[in-house]
Amino acid sequence: MKMPGGLDFDEIMKQAQKMQDDLQREMQQIRVQASAGGGAIQVVMNGSKELVELTIDPDTVKSGDVEMLQDLIIAAINEATRKADEAMRGKVGSKLGGLGGLPGGLL
Repeated sequence: MKMPGGLDFDEIMKQAQKMQDDLQREMQQIRVQASAGGGAIQVVMNGSKELVELTIDPDTVKSGDVEMLQDLIIAAINEATRKADEAMRGKVGSKLGGLGGLPGGLL
């Protein structure tokens, strides 16, 4: 469908879909690591904010302090989430050529 000014809406939508697909693939490849408790808990997350690895130092479990263990896991995951957000902002920002600050919290 041609729009005023000769723009082809269908072509624009195809390009947008390709960009989205490319970004999804890149998100899956990004890896960020975070830890808590001096390295007692380590997590790895991808750019889609999926937890892909969780490592718990066995000595941390031996203490029997379940609440501390839970807090450390939450802290490590939250830090990894922040790092994944930063990594994706960098990727998306570079693709958009500095058009950051899009509505809806996209960037």
